[in-house]
Amino acid sequence: MKNYSIEELQEKYDLELDKVISEIKKSKFKFVLLQFPDGLKPYATAIVGFLEEKTNTEFLIWLGSCYGACDTPVLPKDIEKKIDLIIQFGHNEMMPNY
Repeated sequence: MKNYSIEELQEKYDLELDKVISEIKKSKFKFVLLQFPDGLKPYATAIVGFLEEKTNTEFLIWLGSCYGACDTPVLPKDIEKKIDLIIQFGHNEMMPNY
């Protein structure tokens, strides 16, 4: 399995990670769930590593399906109660930017 770098990701996509970092810091979120479509899942650990370096936050990666904004994860209640924020990443015709 290929290890993807955050630099490689940022060359292809603008996921507005600076906005994510700013919101997490501003609101002092401690536990954030990240949800990715299949095409971005290979980059999930690179994104988490980057975000962990920039914030004091713990991240959970949702590996289930993600078919759009209405497809929110169904989580066990004990985990759901701990989550401060859910971020859904996706692509559209404006992305990638090459």
